[in-house]
Amino acid sequence: MTTVTAKPLPDYAAIKLRQQATWASGDFAIIGVTLQIVGESLAEAADVRADERVLDVAAGNGNATLAAARRYAEVTSTDYVPELLDKGRIRAAAESLPVTFRVADAEALPFRDGEFDVVLSTFGAMFTPDHSRTAWEMMRVTRPGGRIGLVNWTPEGFIGQLFKAIGAYVPPPAGLQSPALWGTESHIAQLFGPRAAHIHVARKHFNFRYRSTAHWLQVFRDFYGPTHKAFAALDQAKQDALAKDITALLERYNVAGPSSLVVPGEYLESVITIR
Repeated sequence: MTTVTAKPLPDYAAIKLRQQATWASGDFAIIGVTLQIVGESLAEAADVRADERVLDVAAGNGNATLAAARRYAEVTSTDYVPELLDKGRIRAAAESLPVTFRVADAEALPFRDGEFDVVLSTFGAMFTPDHSRTAWEMMRVTRPGGRIGLVNWTPEGFIGQLFKAIGAYVPPPAGLQSPALWGTESHIAQLFGPRAAHIHVARKHFNFRYRSTAHWLQVFRDFYGPTHKAFAALDQAKQDALAKDITALLERYNVAGPSSLVVPGEYLESVITIR
């Protein structure tokens, strides 16, 4: 008789504490603001309308938040890293946009069933440890007939390959599903299909525009939490090796030639209509 031993579940609480420290390190807002066009595109794809109740999950510094607020929606912006919400709050105040900001875990949203017309997340929900629970929470707080709009990096695209390169030096916690799965049509269908009346997906690109590979690497080492923490965890020799690998990746994706850096980063834009 064969005995099957169940694999222990990852310690999600401990993992989230590490993730919070990672995203609070550096200064993500310096990277995040460059992605604003993605939030605007998602707000259009999700057909955000005036006076709709909109929730931004894992909002970071508020790209989707601001995009929805500019369309006169009633927006609640959430993240489990208070420092990121503070950046979004400053941006909203600068534009006199009325937004409610609230610290919240995407895996345990503190809202009623069906409270929102639209739920958005740009490059945020994908980094939660428990994919199924996060998807369920987003569906739970969306009213029947409402929409969930997501933007996630694809595994094959530049950022997906960047995380693969980083993972060769600083492996992710054992037992976790890759965040890049959220950038695949099959994973979105698996997560949201049971509650979806319709799912529309489109592959798009965001262009990272920097002066050079060295400029991109310096900005991301200084300010982007996952890259910042990865380099900090390595000795000098491994830091040099990781920098070399990332530089090669940048050069492979660069479409601008030697005089500049333009790297298309592929992402999956998904809009799910809830039954």
